[in-house]
Amino acid sequence: MRIDAHHHLWDLDVRDQPWTRDVPALRRTFTAEELRPALDRNAIDATVVVQTIAVPEETPELLALASSDPYVRAVVGWTSLTAPDVTDRLAELRELPGGAALVGIRHGIQDEADPRWPERPEVRRGIEAVGAAGLVYDLLVRPDQLPAAVRTVRELPDVRFVLDHAGNPVVGPDGLEPWTALLTALADCPNVAVKLSGLVTRAGAAPAHPPRPYTDILHTDALHTDILHTDTLRPYTDVLLATVGPGRLLYGSDWPVCLLAAGYDDVLATAQALTGDLGADEREAVFGGTAARWYGIAA
Repeated sequence: MRIDAHHHLWDLDVRDQPWTRDVPALRRTFTAEELRPALDRNAIDATVVVQTIAVPEETPELLALASSDPYVRAVVGWTSLTAPDVTDRLAELRELPGGAALVGIRHGIQDEADPRWPERPEVRRGIEAVGAAGLVYDLLVRPDQLPAAVRTVRELPDVRFVLDHAGNPVVGPDGLEPWTALLTALADCPNVAVKLSGLVTRAGAAPAHPPRPYTDILHTDALHTDILHTDTLRPYTDVLLATVGPGRLLYGSDWPVCLLAAGYDDVLATAQALTGDLGADEREAVFGGTAARWYGIAA
């Protein structure tokens, strides 16, 4: 299978997406029907749809979609990690229509002010509950939160993790070296995989100290026109391939957020160009096999 391991969907008539208010290009509804032609053009067989906001109503809706849409084969949803009954909440989600498609849980750690938020005891307890339920925990962090994410992965070896968007590195002269050191440390943990996703959008964000809020990075004024140049992103892809390797690397489009930088076809083409030196089996892993294995997506 060819799998897009990371995309989003939302309907503003059903629920607001407050994070899009200052991002005009994303301030509209994005449906599975709109995405489908791009999947067909690029021979994508299955997708993983990922939560966008921390509300309990969204995940049941994504699960219901997975029960009816032949492309959406897996859902990374949300539940409150700090809730005392987090184990029961996870069990209830799996009993809903489409609940068998629930493969993981994610919280927008990047929106938390605390750079050590994943290390809070009540959060760690919730992440452990996710792992005990047989689910993956997707890590969505800012660059300054990546050290805490690495420690979390190392200290919870029984939980399977996926690092979204390669940890959202700062793409620029000051960002590569510290990110490489952290990814090298992360690669020593066999319980984590990394998504080759979101980098075209990150490449348009000028480095800032301290890191800006993610909504600022996404603002179209911060983007440049040359972000699809593979020379800009190749050093980061080379690090991913040399550290975690193709067997723990998952391609994701990050649609529709990627539209701030490029269309679906161009994002995929860029990822294929950046991995063009891989053998056929390694490319199959990055563009499908790893996601199928890590998220348990059956052919």
